[in-house]
Amino acid sequence: MYSEWRSLHLVIQNDQGNTSVLHSYPENVGREVANAVVRPLGQALITSSVGSESLLKTDKEVKWTMEVVCYGLTLPLDGDTVKYCVDVYTDWIMALVLPKDSIPLPVIKEPNLYVQSILKHLQNLFVPRPDPGSSQIRLCLQVLKAVQKLARESTIMARETWEVLLLFLLQINDTLLAAPTVQGGIAESLAEKLIGVLFEVWLLACTRCFPTPPYWKTAKEMVANWRHHPAVVEQWSKVICALTSRLLRFTYGPSFPPFKIPDEDAGLIPPEMDNECIAQTWFRFLHMLSNPVDLSNPAIISSTPKFQEQFLNVSGMTQELNQYPCLKHLPQIFFRAMRGISCLVDAFLGISRPRSDSAPPTPVNRLSMPQNTAINTTPPHNRRHRAVTVNKATMKTSTVTTAHASKVQHQPSSTSPLSSPNQTSTEPRPLPAPRRPKVNSILNLFGSWLFDAAFVHCKLHNGINRDSSMTAIATQASVEFRRKGSQMSTDTVASNPMFDASEFPDNYEAGRAEACGTLCRIFCSKKTGEEILPAYLSRFYMLLIQGLQIADFVCHPVLASVILNSPPLFCCDLKGIDVVVPYFISALETILPDRELSKFKIYVNPTELRRASINILLSLLPLPHHFGTIKSEVVLEGKYSNDDSSTYDKPVTFLSLKLRLVNILIGALQTETDPNNTQMILGAMLNIVQDSALLEAIGCQMETNGGENNLFKSHSRTNSGISTASGGSTEPTTPDSERPAQALLRDYDTAAGLLIRSIHLVTQRLNSQWRQDMSISLAALELLSGLAKVKVTVDSSDQKRAISSVCSYIVYQCSRPAPLHSRDLHSVIVAAFQCLCVWLTEHPDMLDEKDCLKEVLEIVELGISGSKSKSSEQEVKYKGDKEPNPASMRVKDAAEATLTCIMQLLGAFPSPSGPASPCSLVNETTLIKYSRLPTINKHSFRYFVLDNSVILAMLEQPLGNEQNDSFPSVTVLIRGTSGRFAWAQQLCLLPRGAKANQKTFVPEPRPAPKNDVGLKYSVKHRPFPEEVDKIPFVKADLSIPDLHEIVNEELEERHEKLRNGMAQQIIFETSIDQKSEEEWRKKSFPDPITECKPPPAAQEFQTARLFLSHFGFLSLEALKEPANSRLPPHLIALDPALPGFFDDLGYLDLLPCRPFDTVFVFYMKAGQKTSQEILKNMESSRIVQPHFLEFLLSLGWSVDVGKHPGWTGHVSTSWSINSCSDEEGPEQDDVIISEDVGASIFNGQKKVLYYADALTEIAFVVPSPVESLTDSLESNVSDQESDSNMDLLPGILKQPSLTLELFPSHTDNLNPSHRLSPTSRSKKVPQGRTIPPMGPETKVYVVWVERYDDIENFPLPDLMSETSTGVETTANSSTSVRSAIPEKEVPVIFIHPLNTGLFRIKLQGATGKFNMVIPLVDGMIVSRRALATVEAGTAEGAGA
Repeated sequence: MYSEWRSLHLVIQNDQGNTSVLHSYPENVGREVANAVVRPLGQALITSSVGSESLLKTDKEVKWTMEVVCYGLTLPLDGDTVKYCVDVYTDWIMALVLPKDSIPLPVIKEPNLYVQSILKHLQNLFVPRPDPGSSQIRLCLQVLKAVQKLARESTIMARETWEVLLLFLLQINDTLLAAPTVQGGIAESLAEKLIGVLFEVWLLACTRCFPTPPYWKTAKEMVANWRHHPAVVEQWSKVICALTSRLLRFTYGPSFPPFKIPDEDAGLIPPEMDNECIAQTWFRFLHMLSNPVDLSNPAIISSTPKFQEQFLNVSGMTQELNQYPCLKHLPQIFFRAMRGISCLVDAFLGISRPRSDSAPPTPVNRLSMPQNTAINTTPPHNRRHRAVTVNKATMKTSTVTTAHASKVQHQPSSTSPLSSPNQTSTEPRPLPAPRRPKVNSILNLFGSWLFDAAFVHCKLHNGINRDSSMTAIATQASVEFRRKGSQMSTDTVASNPMFDASEFPDNYEAGRAEACGTLCRIFCSKKTGEEILPAYLSRFYMLLIQGLQIADFVCHPVLASVILNSPPLFCCDLKGIDVVVPYFISALETILPDRELSKFKIYVNPTELRRASINILLSLLPLPHHFGTIKSEVVLEGKYSNDDSSTYDKPVTFLSLKLRLVNILIGALQTETDPNNTQMILGAMLNIVQDSALLEAIGCQMETNGGENNLFKSHSRTNSGISTASGGSTEPTTPDSERPAQALLRDYDTAAGLLIRSIHLVTQRLNSQWRQDMSISLAALELLSGLAKVKVTVDSSDQKRAISSVCSYIVYQCSRPAPLHSRDLHSVIVAAFQCLCVWLTEHPDMLDEKDCLKEVLEIVELGISGSKSKSSEQEVKYKGDKEPNPASMRVKDAAEATLTCIMQLLGAFPSPSGPASPCSLVNETTLIKYSRLPTINKHSFRYFVLDNSVILAMLEQPLGNEQNDSFPSVTVLIRGTSGRFAWAQQLCLLPRGAKANQKTFVPEPRPAPKNDVGLKYSVKHRPFPEEVDKIPFVKADLSIPDLHEIVNEELEERHEKLRNGMAQQIIFETSIDQKSEEEWRKKSFPDPITECKPPPAAQEFQTARLFLSHFGFLSLEALKEPANSRLPPHLIALDPALPGFFDDLGYLDLLPCRPFDTVFVFYMKAGQKTSQEILKNMESSRIVQPHFLEFLLSLGWSVDVGKHPGWTGHVSTSWSINSCSDEEGPEQDDVIISEDVGASIFNGQKKVLYYADALTEIAFVVPSPVESLTDSLESNVSDQESDSNMDLLPGILKQPSLTLELFPSHTDNLNPSHRLSPTSRSKKVPQGRTIPPMGPETKVYVVWVERYDDIENFPLPDLMSETSTGVETTANSSTSVRSAIPEKEVPVIFIHPLNTGLFRIKLQGATGKFNMVIPLVDGMIVSRRALATVEAGTAEGAGA
């Protein structure tokens, strides 16, 4: 920059302005004259009062006196002479500021001329004395303060005076700072003040009298000689940062993130300095330090003339370079210089802030102590010629141990010594400013320094040239990076006879790490579509390959710095970045499975390092599935291996890296203790399982040939799980570390194996390490819920394991002591019940197993009542004997919901109403409307309340359909906590089979008698048995005479008369019998008079009473109020005639029976900032990317808003079946399709995208301007373009609606004007329809951004007003009053498509109380297959 200009160095050396006439006289003469002359002047200044004049009147007197004072400034400091000289001169130079009476009149008249001479004379004061003491320091500070005041306040200083002042400051700085620093010397004490005054005065000169190029060149040359002082780099860093802050302010405007610096540093820049001067000064000051990388080479720093002068001792023998303590500070100075450049780079990127995640510096106390005691015991004159017996590994271990021992007290703070202590470790990394300069521009400014610093003391492996594809890069690197004097290679150091390489083994790793981290941040700030020069990319990849080594070339600070600053590296579409994937994998194998990270603890916070590593892992996981069998053309890890037969010398496929990545993920999960990091790992695990399942489902699993398969299977636990070169413990961290690689391959290569492994890992930890941590528990339950939905066939035992683990988790949490119960704990229990419901609905066959059913029902009982009826220690306790004591009402509600899920949803979803509604679509209005009896109205229903929780609406009249009117019929609408259900019941006395053939009940007739059946016998009846006659008589029998013995005539007559009467009676009775028998034979059978007949069928029924009594609801006990309770009776009749009864009933029907979420989808083209521009993107499919439409249509099903009984994105059109209209037929759809209205068809007017399962429902709405769709429908102009993407839309637009049309023939009579207005902005609640309070609103925004930098410009506040769901207007109840959701708490998911076909995710806003919702994690990469799945899952989680 100044090559054509001459330096003033010789001018300064040859200037005799600081010599006096008295120097020609003997020393004692000059001393006596100076003492005699200066003392009266000094005392006069001390004793002078206001108005007293100076002793010197004429110009001649002043000049003569100045010759004496000039000599007096060279005298020893044992007397007051030098002090008087300083007092006089510091008083006189104020003539340029404010003339005083004590200043001689000639000086006041021509102040510039005299001040120039005075400044030259004052140089003598700064010449080091043999024994300076504190007096010289004090006098020097007095002069510096006077000079500082002179430059600040003088308004009449001429250009010549400014130039003399600058040369004076350069001269005194060079005098004191150029020589090697002496411990406790004057240079060490004054360095900071000297440099500070020089830079401040120089900046003032730039404002008032801009220095000419020779002055800048001279300053640059001299400052290069002072760089071994830490104060030089510190002050330079402050000044250049202050200049950069002002430069950015006017270069990039007020919208650019300000570069905040301390007020003290900002005050160094004069306020009156204009923008042009700022720019010129900034660039010159930037290069005033020369090449900062020189600080890493003691040979260059020690090559200055002042160092060379002291290299020769009295005998002429050279001494060792390392005898100077100042060179021991070079590593720390080098680091400070790199930190300063790093701050400048961050400022230009717009991410400037005090950082805790910057490059890890080497501890200061490590730099100040000997590197190895064994080496330092060698005498200095013998060190250069002896062989070093301590190898590198031993030396590094000793160094780390020493440093760690001295760094113990700093362990709680994760920041570097020079980082801000106010920076918290969880503070998010800011995004680079959208208006930041290009990567090439920043590298053009700082690239040469940063690349040189990044390769300081690096020796590239010779084997790297074995690969022809890397030869060019290696050659270029050797030419570009090894500039003369720019760095110190090992060979250069060894060839320097004055430098012992063993003295500086690894000290410069802090500065190198800072440079590497800065370069990583620069390349990670690449804009979408930005091109980077191939030379820069190749150097950067060489840097990564070198910095990520984990074998002999490992440098832990550099490795940690690269990892900490590279999380978004694989998300930036860098060309060729995939060639470094194996190196990152090897580094992650070193870091993540290592539980202790003992070798990194002294540099960085292990949690932050692991988090950055996990972020990188998240971006690497989709690559094997995405690239499949594509081979990397660059030889990867074999270059740094001494084993020529290593398998890494062969090209490997990306698919072969899957096993290593999965093992890293599993190892990280097993060793991670930080909640945030664990949640990120769980999100990644769910993502990889879902992606694997989807890949297998579509039949696109990659096939590998025999050679590749053998290579894939050759991975052992050493190189695919935990590297033996790990920086931490080499013990295996997984229980299957001893299993062969083939077994691991079978486990993890399929989605089923990965799913089973994930279930085992998570369930094991959920009930052990994680059950105390609420945030991890929630994430684990989310993961288990996601795994339940993966469509992969696994063994029932693994499914049962998941269900059992969730049940055990609920038991543990419910059994915790009462003081530990909190709202957060109950929220986790509710989440566990929700997870249980997901598993049961996805796998209903699990309840076919008796033990699983029993376990689930016991958990439900525990949630509802607070205890189990049966336990191993206690007897069975029945329901009636238990006192209900649930953990909380929320837990009880969750358990009841689980019971409802078991009883009603399992095996019954989707219901006959379709997946849009798990409940019946029938209500009173529907029954009245479609009933064939005109007498039915809303007052025909009878209403009852059961158990204070269920409302029964009973219609006792038959509907007039296929039901038999003669039988008792009742139609019941059941409204309970699980929804609305309709049942039509009829009391029938016949089996169902007979009912179809016989409509009325006809009793069976009596069977006809059959008298001719069987044998008839004539039997003579005897009064006594025949055996009586055989009994012989006894005397007693003979005592009673026979009749004939006592009969006389009188008795004979009577006896005959009796005999005749008896004969007549026999004849009469015989005739009567014959007559009656004849008459009986003449009668018909059965006798209509005497036959029993059934009563006629009843025509009037109290069917409600029959229903209630038959089901046991109607009893005397049910009608009584429970004793000692405020609860009403179990059965209560409601009066529907009360005013507002049916309004309240309709109000109840509007409550959803499932959680509902709304997702608003936007498309943001590059450069857009306003909401109207974003909304108009949906008007045509030609202006959006095809992948966006594919993603949109994969979110859910297209449904008609007017016919849809579920959630539609707005409460005014949701959950109702009586305002639908299908009058507009397919012609309307044809119009919409032909006009290419794009995704705006799903804006909520006619259609939305909808997804539902048994437990939740989501509406996907694509907002668009009000006039867009309306105008297009009215114009009806067909515009078919060949480049249109509408060919993706017709298929889904024409698909059948999900809604079950109960009565399609009766829907044509509805007025189409009943349809509601198009967009959410103009949607109004229909007149007379009351909206109930819906509880907390859940809205999620999904934004597809073409350019990642536009995320900062997304107009979220404007679009929030465009995305009303109607829930905001329902805050009309005291139970639902709540303030509007703050903008920063709105969940926003940004999706950015990468050139590779993958998608980058950015999460913003609220992610729950425990600050993370999986499966999406901020910064992760998602495949095209899993994009819609994970997005919908995250939306559900955000709304939970």
